[in-house]
Amino acid sequence: MGLIFRYITAVICIIVLFSSLTWGAGLWVYEMANPDMGTASAGRGATAADASVAMFNPAGMTKLDRSQLFTGIQGSWLDVKFDADESTFGGGDGGNAGDFIPTGSMAYVYSVNPKLKLGVSAASFFGLGIEYDEDWAGRYFVQEASFLTFVISPGIGYRINKWLSLGGGATVLYSKLDQKTAINNQLTDPGVPDGEIKIDDDDLGYGFNLGILIEPREDLRFSLTYRSKVEVEFKDVVDIKGIGPNLQALLDLIGVTSEKVDLEMELPQEVLISGYYDLTDKVALVASAGWQDWSNFGKSTLTLRSTNTTSFEADRNFKDTWHAAIGARYRFAEPWLWSVGFAYDSSPVDDEDRTPDMPLDRQIRLATGLQYDWNENVTIGGAYTYIDLGDAEINQQGGPLQGNLKGDYKTNHVNTLALNLIWRF
Repeated sequence: MGLIFRYITAVICIIVLFSSLTWGAGLWVYEMANPDMGTASAGRGATAADASVAMFNPAGMTKLDRSQLFTGIQGSWLDVKFDADESTFGGGDGGNAGDFIPTGSMAYVYSVNPKLKLGVSAASFFGLGIEYDEDWAGRYFVQEASFLTFVISPGIGYRINKWLSLGGGATVLYSKLDQKTAINNQLTDPGVPDGEIKIDDDDLGYGFNLGILIEPREDLRFSLTYRSKVEVEFKDVVDIKGIGPNLQALLDLIGVTSEKVDLEMELPQEVLISGYYDLTDKVALVASAGWQDWSNFGKSTLTLRSTNTTSFEADRNFKDTWHAAIGARYRFAEPWLWSVGFAYDSSPVDDEDRTPDMPLDRQIRLATGLQYDWNENVTIGGAYTYIDLGDAEINQQGGPLQGNLKGDYKTNHVNTLALNLIWRF
């Protein structure tokens, strides 16, 4: 028992310190160290086999016969390398923009009675972190960019009858934006080295999630879940340093260096349909299909609070994305459960609109996992996912200070390994 409590304490520390850190080139995160990571998230919301369902479908909590605690930790090894074909101002490829990132998640479901369940979860499903060498070819587009999130979601699930359960919950999202870009002084102040512009701020956003679980037969169930948009706003004085006197005078004229810049953005809403089917007493098939509202995320409002306040909408020309996943779970021995899965997510942006601060492309996931029932109260498990993030071609025709940047990310993938524990009581 003491070992379990020490493990849970360690997981909580990891969640607080690291769970907001996600990988470059992929903002929406499916890997949360939970058991359905082994099916590449296929069946998420309908499998409803443990307390982690509280993170995805509050209605699924009604499938649990008693209170449960889920905790998970994972590490992601990112290999994200840009191959520059053309750059107006020269520079290197940027090195490996990825890194090793530890994350964690947890969920607790309290069984009030067989029909009513209460739950709470803590994790991160959205974020980005990417860092290039300071002298790389795209330094005037971006040097570092991170958008970090941490989400707490309380929820409730209620069984209406034998075949229908409903659920809902709140989303409290903490977000932090941090971006740094080099400033080219050569056009206005020849001979002056690069300057730097940086913005750093955080905000709280709020939303909700809804879920339905339908069980027409004991061996078959479906789920429909909805996660609402979350609006966040960042307000900060732009930190500009190391620029030449002529460019400084221009920036002072419009008030950029002394006034606040407000950036409003909308994290995407999501709809996900999932299914679970017991093919035999040992084999189960799972599948999911979903939609995410990336087109609105690509539109952000930027307000410059200077002498004459100016506000405009920046549009990255993002488009909505589609998600599909299939998988299987195999009980090859009484205490052992093996899972495999495949998932595909379409790209939110076309090649001509892709930028190096968000080099997003289609994603392909291959996953496997293993769960072991230690006893009737405790299950331990692990999962592995390989994520191919695509070539993410860049063809940006920037202004006179940025120049042109062309290339791709031929090396662009993630390896994620997770461990988890389920404690029933």
